[in-house]
Amino acid sequence: MKKLLVSIMLLWIGSFAAAQEASPDQPSPAGEPPMTMPRLAEIILSIDPEAQARGPSIEFTVQDIPVIVIADARADRMRAMVPIRAADGLDPAELMRLMQANFDSALDARYAVAQGRLWGVFIHPLSPLERDQFLSGLAQTVNVARTYGQTYSGGANIFGGGDSNGIYEELFEELRKGQDL
Repeated sequence: MKKLLVSIMLLWIGSFAAAQEASPDQPSPAGEPPMTMPRLAEIILSIDPEAQARGPSIEFTVQDIPVIVIADARADRMRAMVPIRAADGLDPAELMRLMQANFDSALDARYAVAQGRLWGVFIHPLSPLERDQFLSGLAQTVNVARTYGQTYSGGANIFGGGDSNGIYEELFEELRKGQDL
């Protein structure tokens, strides 16, 4: 089974490898190599060995929450998305609350509406994306889905004495395990 999953991921990587020429070859200031489609796939596989490649996207789960990552090396963009609910039925007050959260509590994640759904999303240029930035953005995106209807929080920087910061830190550290990539 693991060989099949690795083969699928290699197919995903190979189908987009030609587009990698658009990414610079210089390491980031932190000493990390530029993020590439293959490197992003390795990070995702270390999070969920059962991740499934589907065209330019990889679908996987983080703590029972479905995640879709779409990357395009030619456009130098990456998007991590978590479905939250159907968009129909969102009233003006709820939409206002989502926009407020995008300003102050969702942090690097955002609430977005597309294809009739409300999503939690993290969008970033691909090549300068560092491993910990991706993992933090992923954790925040999972958290905006979890906290939808409550605190609407990405979880990384919450003022006060609540539990949100600890929940974010636990998830971030869990995602970092085995990340010697």
